[in-house]
Amino acid sequence: MQRKAGTQTPHRGILERAALLLLFGLAGIAVPVHAINESAATHPDPQLAPVQGECVVLLHGLGRTHRSMARIESLLREAGYTTANIDYPSQSQTIEASARVAVPEGVRECRRTGARTIHFVTHSMGGLLLRYYLSTAKVDELGRVVMLGPPNQGSEVADTLAGTAIYDRVNGPAGAQLVTGADGIAARLGPVHFPLGIITGNEQTAIDSVLATRIPGENDGKVAVERAKVEGMHDFLVLPVNHTFMVVNDVVIGQTLQFLRHGAFLHEEEQAAH
Repeated sequence: MQRKAGTQTPHRGILERAALLLLFGLAGIAVPVHAINESAATHPDPQLAPVQGECVVLLHGLGRTHRSMARIESLLREAGYTTANIDYPSQSQTIEASARVAVPEGVRECRRTGARTIHFVTHSMGGLLLRYYLSTAKVDELGRVVMLGPPNQGSEVADTLAGTAIYDRVNGPAGAQLVTGADGIAARLGPVHFPLGIITGNEQTAIDSVLATRIPGENDGKVAVERAKVEGMHDFLVLPVNHTFMVVNDVVIGQTLQFLRHGAFLHEEEQAAH
């Protein structure tokens, strides 16, 4: 809904301040791994057979860069995977436009390494890029996909902030596509038809606290646990992490490796049996 310049809607100032907090939460901030809460999870066994001929494409989220995926990339390489950590201008174009460039670029980089299998690991909006691309094209070498904190059914945060000056100016057209209703891209994407594991969180940072009140049920400060799900997914895991910093959490990364190797996460009951 358009608003006249210079008019004030109820709570507009509060929403714009919340939008600014959201932007700080999305920024590609480097955080020491030891500062992250891992109290309710354990690491999957890292002692796995060497990987050969497998490459992982990494796709970051809105307002971030490839640097936000650097820790995941490093540990994937230690595990024997080759990687293609793709940067794309998430704030200046639509999700569809980003997908049409970023996904093929990652596939080409992996093919140049001679990979026979190409996996994907995405964070936040990066998952929607991949879903859109795979709904229109095929990757013959496609292996497994892990999505971290994906707004697969949109986000109430976007519902709240889309249309505010700060949010729209900084997040661009992609930010408006993250809403939960018919105007959002999630409403136009169907079930997935590839091996998909989703990790989402149920904790928030202090910065997230205002926005989290707009999200029903458990959430990671940006995305509701239930809205991270998508029809056709193979496995789903909730960890005590928040949206922004889950990409540098060692437990999240360990579970990501677990799914890429085995097509399933290590759940609590399985951990207790080991």
